[in-house]
Amino acid sequence: MTSSEPVPGYTHDDPDLAPSPVTRAELDLLLASVLFGPADQQALHTAGKVLSGQIEQILDVWYGFVGSHPHLVAYFSTPDGAPIGDYLARVRARFARWIADTCTRPYDERWLAYQHEIALRHTEPKKNETDHADSVPHIPLRYIIAFIYPITATIRPFLAAGGHSEEQVEAMHQAWFKAVTLQVALWSQPYAGRAW
Repeated sequence: MTSSEPVPGYTHDDPDLAPSPVTRAELDLLLASVLFGPADQQALHTAGKVLSGQIEQILDVWYGFVGSHPHLVAYFSTPDGAPIGDYLARVRARFARWIADTCTRPYDERWLAYQHEIALRHTEPKKNETDHADSVPHIPLRYIIAFIYPITATIRPFLAAGGHSEEQVEAMHQAWFKAVTLQVALWSQPYAGRAW
């Protein structure tokens, strides 16, 4: 699922990546809050194997969803509304790595730091910086929260394509749902500031 080919702007393993303001103890409490445990981690590892050969098809579905809603594609467009193809392509490559990371990376301090970097890239301080894009300055938090549903609902058919039992597919799907919810909770930190 992971690739040795460099992905522009993907900095998970960058030694200069700033640490997250979210502590390990706070992450542990969030994990408990979404009922994420060792069985979920194992289910995600299985999901990673199932999804590894389907990444482009998954991204086609997600990009089709975004592209069919002008209010969403606007965040990958110039201020006057023209979609930026190179920006969309670069984000797509990182989105592919995000699928892999969600399933296979340990949820440790390094992962936590990169979640904070992802969050910042949705907000005014860093929205267009990574890709030098001439786009709108931020993505409203409401759309990031709302995106939990399509990202979760549309993954299930891909999880079911691995030949596992219905019980195993459900376990993978629930683990994915918890992981996505956890990450969106983390991504809300720069938006909420001290209220987080």
